[in-house]
Amino acid sequence: MTSLQHRIILHAYVTEKSMDEMERQNKLEFVVDRRADRAAIRRAVEETYHCKVEKVTIKIVRTGKIATVRLTKEFSAEDIGGRAGVF
Repeated sequence: MTSLQHRIILHAYVTEKSMDEMERQNKLEFVVDRRADRAAIRRAVEETYHCKVEKVTIKIVRTGKIATVRLTKEFSAEDIGGRAGVF
């Protein structure tokens, strides 16, 4: 199952806006596989980073698919971001 998660979440998506959202709104952004849906992304993030996801939103850009993941209040996006390679 781990290899499947790694195929869904390709890498963290880091911009000035995503860093601001991480601090203020407890959100992280990931570049994900184009075929992944919200449920698969939620499952992959929860299992990979051992956290709870409150909401997943997706935007499709020319270079691929970007998922914005809001974590529940019990988990810190900054802590998870550190493990995801944001810093």
